[in-house]
Amino acid sequence: MDIKECYEAMHGDYEDIFSRLRNNALIIKLVKKFESDQSYAELKQGLADKDVEKAFRAAHTLKGICLNLGFSQLTEDVVNITEILRAGKLEGTDELFSKIQTTYENTVAEIKKLD
Repeated sequence: MDIKECYEAMHGDYEDIFSRLRNNALIIKLVKKFESDQSYAELKQGLADKDVEKAFRAAHTLKGICLNLGFSQLTEDVVNITEILRAGKLEGTDELFSKIQTTYENTVAEIKKLD
């Protein structure tokens, strides 16, 4: 699978990232680093611990990464959970995190298919 097909499969915005970076090799390098970033794991742990501040920091970081990489499908729910956590609340985060988890796992699975 090439990088454009990967973005199509994960419902990302390839055109956006390509318009900014203009280099598929660089895009692939950055995308492949996504799984090793700890923001998702920290968000998961922060929510499990009911630590709003930790979860917010992780969600905010993950949001920035997703926005920069053009991971449109994942970005939407991460933005929403970030705003809930920014308000110091946990209500509604369980359902959102469930959606994030599914999308995150699908995104990582597609990235692993890259040539």
